[in-house]
Amino acid sequence: MMINIFIYSRRRKWLLSAAVFVLSAIIRSPVHADARLPDGPDYGRIILMEENDYFASHDDRHYTQGMRASYLSGPVTPEESWDQPYGLLSDNLPIFDGSERKREYEWTALGQSIFTPTNTLSASPSIKDRPYAAWLYTGASLLQDTNHGSYHTLENAEVLIGIVGPAALGGVTQNDFHQFIGVDSALGWKNQLHNEPGLMATYERKWRFEQPLIGNLAVDAIPEAGATIGNVLTYGETGGIIRFGQNLSADYGPDHVRPSLSGTGWFDADQLNGAFGWYFFLGTQGRAVGRNIFLQGNTFAPSPGVSERPLVADFTAGASLFWSSAVSLDFTVTERTKEFYSQQGTPDRFGSINLAFQL
Repeated sequence: MMINIFIYSRRRKWLLSAAVFVLSAIIRSPVHADARLPDGPDYGRIILMEENDYFASHDDRHYTQGMRASYLSGPVTPEESWDQPYGLLSDNLPIFDGSERKREYEWTALGQSIFTPTNTLSASPSIKDRPYAAWLYTGASLLQDTNHGSYHTLENAEVLIGIVGPAALGGVTQNDFHQFIGVDSALGWKNQLHNEPGLMATYERKWRFEQPLIGNLAVDAIPEAGATIGNVLTYGETGGIIRFGQNLSADYGPDHVRPSLSGTGWFDADQLNGAFGWYFFLGTQGRAVGRNIFLQGNTFAPSPGVSERPLVADFTAGASLFWSSAVSLDFTVTERTKEFYSQQGTPDRFGSINLAFQL
């Protein structure tokens, strides 16, 4: 009990300090259309992401931790090899077309997601709660921004490959972190899903409609739709976000770990009007779920599992702060509706922190 109170107090102080920092930066930073942007070649950006229920609630359950390290390329030119997959897809499918376009790719060097039942102090988890599971993966995305005149679209074709089970090192990661912060270890990892290779393929599209306001301020709406298929996750999704701030045209909102209100690391410094940018956002996403290995269990072998709900929704809010393409910081809080029929308690809530910097 004392540990929970201590962590909750630390979290409130941390969130308050972050809010003060963002507001201070907004107030003290002048807006100049001629602010100097970094010169030289664009070697891309490194994006570091951490999602954890520790950031947004006092619970330690269900989707409890996710991390990802990725690389966003500079602009893809028609001459290079990375442009060929775009051409192959556009020749055979009605995607990645349009003449006024920009392309980048994003390589997920390493990602990991961890899931646990509510009671992690029991060595024998309840059969009515979700099983222990972890997912370790890598992959790549093809991204294309297309200018349609009155609006822009962003297409994302992504493939992730990895492994679910003990080889994903979920138990080691969680219990080492718990030991570091002085929290009891999770005792039921011996009951986790078995090792299984995982594959997910995703295509999604966003539409960005921006309305300028006063000065460099604007508001925009970004609806989205897409689908993911694979033995790890299979679902269709639709949703969107609304943003208010400065220099909105540079990106399409913060990145997130799937499944969630989808985002990408896309960033276009050519759209900046002055180096400084920021925005606040609200969003939601609904998913029609056909397969979730972290709930249903292994595909080819008997394993723990629960009956999943076919419809799940996420509600998100957060803020983003960036200086040109040099560095950006995002913070998001997500609340997720119940994912399986025997799920007890309040909806799950977790926070996300993204840090990106230019190479």
